[in-house]
Amino acid sequence: HWTLLSMSLLNCLLSTACSVGLALAIALTIHGRGMHLVTGCNSSALPADARAAIVTNDCPFNTTRIYDTALALWFPSMVLAAAEAVLSGRCCLSTLIFWGIGPCARSCSKEQV
Repeated sequence: HWTLLSMSLLNCLLSTACSVGLALAIALTIHGRGMHLVTGCNSSALPADARAAIVTNDCPFNTTRIYDTALALWFPSMVLAAAEAVLSGRCCLSTLIFWGIGPCARSCSKEQV
């Protein structure tokens, strides 16, 4: 029981932190129009909007689709991390119910859990 409680609590905290970090990254990327994604490029040929960025010899990667690709990967990752945090929290709660501790420990039996 101790292992289940500690691992579910740790996973809940890490998943919550991951979800918050991804939300912050998405917000900063949208606010800055993706220019933080192309900071490795020292070219003055880059436009003000990363969505319209062109491939230059000064940039070590292809900048044409980095904005859309980053957001397309970050949104589902944030949703999955939040779902993982919720499921880990429920696992932690069920462990507490098995011990007879928690908000619904008196009304729920071990068979119901």
